[in-house]
Amino acid sequence: MEILELIGREKELFVRDIENHRDVLKKIVSNANFLVIGGAGTIGQSVTKEIFKRNPKKLHVVDISENNLVELVRDLRSSLGYIDGDFKTFALDIDSVEYDAFIESDGNYDYILNLSALKHVRSEKDPYTLMRMIDVNIFNTLKTVNQAIASGAKKYFCVSTDKAANPVNMMGASKRIMEMYLMRKSTEITVSTARFANVAFSDGSLLHGFDQRIKKNQPIVAPNDIKRYFVVPKESGELCLMSCLLGENKDIFFPKLNENLDLISFADIAVKYLEQLGYEAYECENEDEARDLITTLPKEGKWPCLFTSSDTTGEKDFEEFFTEKEILDMDRFENLGIVKSELAFDSKILDFFTDKIQALKKEKKWNKQEIVSLFQKVLPDFEHQEKGKYLDSKM
Repeated sequence: MEILELIGREKELFVRDIENHRDVLKKIVSNANFLVIGGAGTIGQSVTKEIFKRNPKKLHVVDISENNLVELVRDLRSSLGYIDGDFKTFALDIDSVEYDAFIESDGNYDYILNLSALKHVRSEKDPYTLMRMIDVNIFNTLKTVNQAIASGAKKYFCVSTDKAANPVNMMGASKRIMEMYLMRKSTEITVSTARFANVAFSDGSLLHGFDQRIKKNQPIVAPNDIKRYFVVPKESGELCLMSCLLGENKDIFFPKLNENLDLISFADIAVKYLEQLGYEAYECENEDEARDLITTLPKEGKWPCLFTSSDTTGEKDFEEFFTEKEILDMDRFENLGIVKSELAFDSKILDFFTDKIQALKKEKKWNKQEIVSLFQKVLPDFEHQEKGKYLDSKM
């Protein structure tokens, strides 16, 4: 499948920047020890592969998914083979005593990259999954950056999201708060991060869902009124690598918008996707029609699709990688921009947030509105859009 063609592009974004810095990237990687946390997700695997192919001295990968780690190893062995250095994977939960023991037994890493995240807007649908999102996106970041400081690491990188810029959903807001915690820690260790476009066909994404629907002989559903920027998995790995190795303290990297990075709707991608598979998209009126026609239409070279407008909580009307208040460096790289973050945080507010979340968890009782209100204390401009309907209530 030609992913670049599906997202409306002919070439990869960061080829020139990677080539311009080829030697320095290889030199840094080949002389360093790396720990990749959350390294078996789509972005994590892409980052791991970018490090692996530059022959690091040590590369350890941690992820909660045993199966995805197995696939990562199979992929690396089948595509790149072996490295001279120490390469190992560990099926561990970051928020566990086993992970702490693992760090204490070694902990000798120059660069620590944290790719773990709860990334779905739908994860705010209930207060319990929402609290886990806060744990993973904010407090596991705080835990692992503290461990990086204690072990004397050179650099800590953590992935953010475009949705952290002027967030309208809890996922984006959690990552914006995470950025604030990192800014506070930047006085103790060099940190950098990256805000992403959507990673095309990443695990759990809507485009990945297209693959699943075809395999399971089911209709394809997509919004026709939402447009997004997309990068391919390889580009996500390159973006993280560049930010981690070449980013200065507090830098937030993002893809520059140019003629090669354009907005495209999910419905348009679905049409192109089906064309690549030899099918014509057939637009249905409702879910029942789409489910009924899946038994007959594919035999005629058509695939039932349901393209609808978005009416669920947390969907942002447009994408942006930075706010008008942020200082930018658009000159250092050809296709990468940088937010030059200042130490813009209020320690008292962050401490209040930490204490309040811990108190709610200790009580084992909280609701979504309590958490939304708490987020708004940290982010006064956060405009949460509650519509009372979530993606899990749709086909």
